[in-house]
Amino acid sequence: MTADETGLRELRSSVREFLEAKSPEEAVRKLMESEPRYDPAVWAQAADQLRLPGLVIPEEYGGDGFGLVELGVVLEEMGRALLCAPFFATVVLASQALLASGDREACARHLPGIAAGGTTAALAVAEDSGSWDPALISTRAVPDGDGGWKLSGRKSFVIDGTTADLLLVVARTVAGPSLFAVDRDASGLAAEPIETLDATRAMARLTFDAVPATLVGADGAAGRTMAKVLDVASVGLAAEQSGGARRCLEASAEHARTRHQFGRPIGSFQAVKHKCADMLVQVELAEAASREAARLADEGSAEFPVAAAVAHACCSRAYMFAAMENIQVHGGIGFTWEHPAHLYFRRAKASQLLFGGPAVYHERLLDRLGI
Repeated sequence: MTADETGLRELRSSVREFLEAKSPEEAVRKLMESEPRYDPAVWAQAADQLRLPGLVIPEEYGGDGFGLVELGVVLEEMGRALLCAPFFATVVLASQALLASGDREACARHLPGIAAGGTTAALAVAEDSGSWDPALISTRAVPDGDGGWKLSGRKSFVIDGTTADLLLVVARTVAGPSLFAVDRDASGLAAEPIETLDATRAMARLTFDAVPATLVGADGAAGRTMAKVLDVASVGLAAEQSGGARRCLEASAEHARTRHQFGRPIGSFQAVKHKCADMLVQVELAEAASREAARLADEGSAEFPVAAAVAHACCSRAYMFAAMENIQVHGGIGFTWEHPAHLYFRRAKASQLLFGGPAVYHERLLDRLGI
């Protein structure tokens, strides 16, 4: 199911209007210092009024069955607003992991609650190294003798890991990396928040001490599952990055028009013009890359994995560039805690490193190209 251009514009308009009302800068700053790191009432409204949690969940599981093109529109707007919410963890990571696992029973058990907005979820892959490579996982899972499993180990950098109702955990079995579902109130599970550069995206460290878990998908199949999830998540993150980059460009252009020095707008100075022009080029490239990757995904194109890796690299670079130039255009005030420019810079840097950083995603691109 895909929306036409008119439908996409209406979706963007509705989401932007909602976020302008619910996620202004004051709300973002308040939530950055709160626990949980999001407003449950706003999350409920996003589910009830806009049905955002169920946007890309298939209709058979209670969702609306849209694709990555529509998801990209929503994530661009969320990146633009620096929304503090469990959307990325729940919809882009956890839901996609369930779907990629091919486990229809697990999907039927968990996805309807996610689609309705009643269940939030998190995907726990990385450990202390920050790597998302399943081959480097040390967390262990052993059979408990009653058809279930017990997990032992530690996960780090788990997005919304302290608040998620459902945890999907990649752990190693005799057969290899496997995916497991863990309830929030499971015995032996401990979660603690991690302080990171980007306070708008909550991170957690999870410790598992013989935690009861349920296998999702085939034993030893998490390597293939995570390859699919990372492709989708990279495109989702790219859309979010391009939305943030676009907002940095808009803020710079607005400041260049209204800030006067020597009796004229600073936007009339060649150096500032060049900065804004260079930002525009990067932002346009980022949007084109992320949107093309989303289109190829929805078409089921064999070129999607390459396009996803390209979008990830392109949008990470563009967001960092736009965020840094935004600070430069604003001058001294852009360096202060009171100005939002640094919030976008922190999000840009943290997003660049989220799935391993430039060296890793460039290696992933070479892998997708078969080089």
